[in-house]
Amino acid sequence: MRVAFYAPMKSPNHPVPSGDRLMARLLIRALELAGHQVEVVSEFRTHASTPEAAAALEPAISAELERLRLTWRSEPRPDLWFCYHPYYKSPDPFGPAISAEFAIPYVTAEASYAAKRDQTGWAARQERVGEAIMQAAVNIGFTERDRAGLSATFPHARLAALKPFIDPALFEAVRPAPDSSRLMTVAMMRDGDKMESYAMLARALRLIEDRPWTLAVIGDGPMRREVEAQFACFAGRIEWLGERGEAEIAGLLARGGIYVWPGCGEAYGLAYLEAQAAGLPVVAQQTAGVPAVVEAGVTGLLTPEGDVAAYASAVAALLGDGQKREAMGQAARRFVLEERSLATAARALDEILRKAYKIGAR
Repeated sequence: MRVAFYAPMKSPNHPVPSGDRLMARLLIRALELAGHQVEVVSEFRTHASTPEAAAALEPAISAELERLRLTWRSEPRPDLWFCYHPYYKSPDPFGPAISAEFAIPYVTAEASYAAKRDQTGWAARQERVGEAIMQAAVNIGFTERDRAGLSATFPHARLAALKPFIDPALFEAVRPAPDSSRLMTVAMMRDGDKMESYAMLARALRLIEDRPWTLAVIGDGPMRREVEAQFACFAGRIEWLGERGEAEIAGLLARGGIYVWPGCGEAYGLAYLEAQAAGLPVVAQQTAGVPAVVEAGVTGLLTPEGDVAAYASAVAALLGDGQKREAMGQAARRFVLEERSLATAARALDEILRKAYKIGAR
């Protein structure tokens, strides 16, 4: 099929790296691996931080919608519209209208709807998201949490599940050579959930200062100074590696011992899958979408949300148990390479879309 791909929050071509951009790119690669032709049909960002900013975008949205209509009236139209990650701050104002006008199936992936936002000035955008979810031939969810949320609000919406995945090629090419006391983390340094996770990690490490560990941090961002301040008390034990390329990250992770990232508010966290592909057991919180990417007790340890002492104890437990750490690391690598690979996802996604096409073409 010819697939029109659109990511309203952040285009897969956006220059700033993020989990959203990575997943958008992975979905495109999975679609192409399954034999489909994919075109990013618009670079327009509908993301707005306030309802006022959202309202200001409406004239430009109307112009972009008209551009798409004119394009498809004169050129071959796609077989399907695929929207990645519509939610109240960045809905898809194009796909539902275009799909209805040109009689093609509409598909969403990682759509979300938060009814509580209706009372905070976002009702108009929420309505747009809700209508898109109900119109969709299928809404693909990456976690049980997401699926349950949509099902509760839209019991008649068509839903399908696709487990989070990565392209493991770079990790298959490296041979794990773990340093048992080297903790690793990969995360952007920005306000919000990321800063909360950095702060929690620092608090947990203070509780196990007597243990022999070092921490290597891969990442950068506008809050770097604040992040570094959280770890200032650990003289000589923190290695700030900055932003690195994908191949470098794979090599660095393969030389780590344990992947540590609390995961406050994580939708799921592709970095967890990357760490496991490199052979690292994970210590994270059992919160949000993290259980969708870490097999508790098998590929890592998940601790109660917000419990800093429990998190510190879990890190200490793996530092002190080489046999368990090694077994979990091996299980983690198998888990990703065998169950969460690009090839596995491509087959599953292809099956979902073929069913959606039949529904949408009726």
